Amino acid sequence: MRPITLFTGQWADLPFEEVARLAGEWGYDGLEIACWGDHFDPWAAVEDDTYVQGRLDVLEKHGLAVHAISNHLTGQAVCDDPIDERHRAILPARVWGDGEPEGVRRRAAEAMEVTARAAAKLGVDTVVGFTGSKIWKTVAMFPPVPQSMVDDGYRDFADRWNPILDVFDEVGVRFAHEVHPSEIAYDYWTTVATLQAIGHRPAFGLNWDPSHFVWQDLDPVGFLSDFRERIYHVDCKDVVRQTGNGRNGRLGSHLPWADPRRGWDFVSTGHGDVPWEASFRMLNHIGYDGPISVEWEDAGMDRRLGAPEALEFVRGLAFDPPSAAFDAAFTSGG
Repeated sequence: MRPITLFTGQWADLPFEEVARLAGEWGYDGLEIACWGDHFDPWAAVEDDTYVQGRLDVLEKHGLAVHAISNHLTGQAVCDDPIDERHRAILPARVWGDGEPEGVRRRAAEAMEVTARAAAKLGVDTVVGFTGSKIWKTVAMFPPVPQSMVDDGYRDFADRWNPILDVFDEVGVRFAHEVHPSEIAYDYWTTVATLQAIGHRPAFGLNWDPSHFVWQDLDPVGFLSDFRERIYHVDCKDVVRQTGNGRNGRLGSHLPWADPRRGWDFVSTGHGDVPWEASFRMLNHIGYDGPISVEWEDAGMDRRLGAPEALEFVRGLAFDPPSAAFDAAFTSGG
């Protein structure tokens, strides 16, 4: 039975102990722990053995395990261009420093190496996160983007992430990149290009979150099939499309979450357009046996209602495959 975990990123305003208590009471099997708020500090983990043990003690107290940690916020700054006030708002002070862009990128890369070492000390083999992208700013297509600029973006990603991945290899941990707009891999073909850029090295895999596929008109089930060897982690988040009235645009119009004028919006798992049953059947087919993590995001629903409801929805669909074909029972035993 695959463990069902709760991603703590959207709960980082609460103390780690409180999130663990809630998740345990709701019946989650574990947590995907975010490296922000007070939930998990990679530097403290590598510098202080008692820190790691303290986190493990909290998990044990509430009947939980940990299978992955996530450092999306710091990973974002490794490749991003520009680096600006948006990053200052999400980065640890020791990564932001004086805000000089190249210094921020360098410190973010160092922090991701520390994150790999912290994961190993915690006893997990997967770090989920973002990569950032030098070329996401060119996605609007005008002024015209020369191919040389796109190619440089993939080289920049490889140059910055290969040394990070060397550390992941050293400590026996894998990086699961979340395919997501604003990243170097944000759809099907950019994922192909990203894997090619780093020579398909095993340290770099994918976090499958179908919500980012559906609003782009991509097939999340087919993605699982085609990239089956690279699915290192699964996040369950849902999305609803609202583009049928001729006014609501696919790009969101700079409108806030839950605004009815948006063309799409994140909703609690089971309330949107993700083909969940087909997705779980494909996860069975490709042999994925890792954690199923609920990433709860819904600006129109209270999270203390949505998180336990999402758990029950996922638990009802995350069934294991049968041990034998159903028609095996038809054969003669004589």
